[in-house]
Amino acid sequence: MDCLFCKMVEREIEPDIVYEDEHVLAFNDIDPKAPTHILIVPKKHIATLNDIEEADLALIGRLQFTAAKLAKQQGFADNGYRVVMNCNEDGGQSVYHIHMHLMGGRHFTWPAG
Repeated sequence: MDCLFCKMVEREIEPDIVYEDEHVLAFNDIDPKAPTHILIVPKKHIATLNDIEEADLALIGRLQFTAAKLAKQQGFADNGYRVVMNCNEDGGQSVYHIHMHLMGGRHFTWPAG
């Protein structure tokens, strides 16, 4: 498999890690869109949101939990932050391994781009 995030999980490529546990890896985005922009990925390869199965529900919940935990640790939870998951080409997905963008440290507007 030629998956960028799987290579990071396996340390074939070394990301700038901010958090890791048995199921999740979180690292700084190399092209940040906010003062803090962290990608949170499951260690299990799931290509798109469309590929999530019922057995993955706890893992998906762990991604959300990790985002909130990191927002608190980074100091912007009370002011607010944005969490985004993209799906497929029209949704803006560029790496086909589900991942959550945690962005904070600035004011966000709506609608998103």
